[in-house]
Amino acid sequence: MMNSTIAGPTKFHEDDTRLRLPASKTAAQSSEEELHSFPEAEVSSIALENRNGARIHYTYYAASPSKPSKPNPFAKSLVVFLNGLILPRASWDNAIHTFLEKRIEGNLPYPALLSYDRFGQGDSDRDPNDAEPPPCHGHDVMSAVHDLKQFTLQIWKEHLHLSNPVNFPALIFVCNSIGCAIARLFAQTYPGTVLGLLFLDSVMANSDFVSLWPDPDAQGFDHTQLPPGVSEKDVRDTREKYRLMFHPSVPNMEGLTRRNLATLLPDAHMPRLEGCNGEGPFLTVVGHDWETFAEQSFTGTLHTPRLLTMTYANPAWQKYNEGLVGITDEGRAIGPIIAVGCGHFVQKDGPGFVSDELVSLLDRVVNRVEQVSERA
Repeated sequence: MMNSTIAGPTKFHEDDTRLRLPASKTAAQSSEEELHSFPEAEVSSIALENRNGARIHYTYYAASPSKPSKPNPFAKSLVVFLNGLILPRASWDNAIHTFLEKRIEGNLPYPALLSYDRFGQGDSDRDPNDAEPPPCHGHDVMSAVHDLKQFTLQIWKEHLHLSNPVNFPALIFVCNSIGCAIARLFAQTYPGTVLGLLFLDSVMANSDFVSLWPDPDAQGFDHTQLPPGVSEKDVRDTREKYRLMFHPSVPNMEGLTRRNLATLLPDAHMPRLEGCNGEGPFLTVVGHDWETFAEQSFTGTLHTPRLLTMTYANPAWQKYNEGLVGITDEGRAIGPIIAVGCGHFVQKDGPGFVSDELVSLLDRVVNRVEQVSERA
C-alpha cells in the first residue's frame, strides 16, 4: 500500500479538462484591472544552428505584459514543457490552456510558455545525425540536452524585447517521463540556468525495467513469495513483455537511445543540482496514482496483472521518486505527491492537476518560499 503520509490532490473529473474561454471584460473594470486577452499561440518551427537546417516545431505563448505600476515578475523566465518518448508537444495543450485561463481570469501575471517536439518527434524533423532510419539508437539524451540549450537560446533571442533584458532566461521545466531525465542533465550540464522543476512521473533512469520483477528462473527463487493468485508464468510473461518494450536496448521511433541513461544518471538522489543564483532549483516531484497505473497497465497492450504492478512496480517507482527530492537544496522540494486518477502520462490524464502544480511552483519561485517536503 502507499505511504499514508503522501497526500494527493483532489480528483479531477472529465468536465475539468474542457477548455473554457476566459471571462469577458466589463466596462466597469478600470484599465489597471482589465483582464488580459487570451494570448495567441505562435505555432511555428525554427532551424537549429549547426544542425544542417533540421527544424524543431514548437508552440509559444508570450509572457503577460508588464506595466510600470504592475511589473511581471516572470518577465525573465521561460517555462518549457519536456515530452516523454510517446506523447508529442500537443499532449500539453490542455494543461497550458487551463493554466492560462486561470491566470487571465484572476488577472495574474504569467511567464512565457514553450512546448516543442524534439528531433524525431511529432512535427519536428528527424535528427540529421541519425545514421539509421527509425526505430533506431540514433542519438542519446545528452544530444537532446544540447539541442534544448540551443533551442531555448534561439527562441529567447528571437523574442527578446525590453521587458526581457537578459541573454538567457531563468528556465522552469515541466516534464514527463524521460523529459525529467533530460531536465536533470540540463541543469547538471548548465548550472545556474534552471529556476524550477516540475517532475511528472519521472522515468526511472537507472532501471532496465525488467529487474523490477522477480525472476522465476533465478537460482534460489521462492514461488511462495509471490502475491496470492500470481503464477510463475505471470511473472515470466511480464518480464518478457517489459524486456521487449521498455528495456534500454529497445530502439524507438524518435531515435533517442536509453542505452547509456543509467550511466548518465545512476542515482535518483544525486547529483545535487545548482540552480539560479547558486541555489538549488525549486522542485515538485509527482508520481502516478498506483491504482490508476495498475489498471492502465492491465487494460493496455501489456496486460500486466494488477497485483504484480501494485506489489513490485509501484513501490519501486515510489522509492525512486523519494530519491529525486534529494537533488535540490533542503527546503526547496515538495513530494513525492500523487496525481490522483492519473497514470504515467499525467498531462494527458490530469491537465488541471498539472496547471495547479505549475501555479504552486511559480508561487514558490516568485516568493522565494522554502517548503516542507510533504504537504498535508
